[in-house]
Amino acid sequence: MATLLDPQARGRVILVGAGPGDPGLLTVRAVEALRAADVVVHDGLIDRRVLDLAPADAHRISVAKKRDRHTLPQDAINALIVAHVKAGAIVVRLKGGDPFIFGRGGEEVEAVRAAGLPIEVIPGVSAALGCAAEAMLPLTHRDHSSAVSFVAGQCKGLSDQNWSGLAGKGRTLVIYMGVATAADIADKLIADGVAPDMPVAVLEKGTLEGHRAIKTLLADLGPMVEREKVESPAIIVVGEVVELSDAEDKLMRWARVAEAAAA
Repeated sequence: MATLLDPQARGRVILVGAGPGDPGLLTVRAVEALRAADVVVHDGLIDRRVLDLAPADAHRISVAKKRDRHTLPQDAINALIVAHVKAGAIVVRLKGGDPFIFGRGGEEVEAVRAAGLPIEVIPGVSAALGCAAEAMLPLTHRDHSSAVSFVAGQCKGLSDQNWSGLAGKGRTLVIYMGVATAADIADKLIADGVAPDMPVAVLEKGTLEGHRAIKTLLADLGPMVEREKVESPAIIVVGEVVELSDAEDKLMRWARVAEAAAA
């Protein structure tokens, strides 16, 4: 398989994790890949400073995706990558976070391999790790959590997912793509036995300009997301470790506002 150690090799794919947003969180190997690119096929939330690491004459193609609205369907993205590789290009497929954590990187690897073409994968700092570090939120902790799970808040419908046992005392649950379904997520977890007063944090636009880390209790998750007008990208963290973070306590603030109004 061709690698960055063979700079003369043409016609290959380098699947690169761009991290959660801040260009400073790119790996050295990711920067090397970008500098070698003929074509950069990139997600929509990639920082311009990251794209500028590719040669000025590299062809940049956005395949931005938003909820229920994609520039290109996944099959078309796969076909686009394969076509450029067959033309002899070094294609960097640049994805936010890590390609193999809710990035559909596995599907793209399968498509490239099915076409008989070489591909390598360069991991990136996942959104969960980058956002949690910024908020001083340890996803595991010897005194509070010995396990962490990652789930998608909107993946073929919440009703199709079994989260039993993933959240609760001594465990941390990280939910990607959950802003639009936050109220349903809280109901689902409480129905599965998670205490309504379990701490929960929302980490919005982590490592990006305008980032926020806010927290409340599980029963208030949906209302808090609505009150605070939380926008994607954001991740939700459920577990006792939330109390160790720097996230602003929005439930306490709301309670103070309500007390003042009643006085």
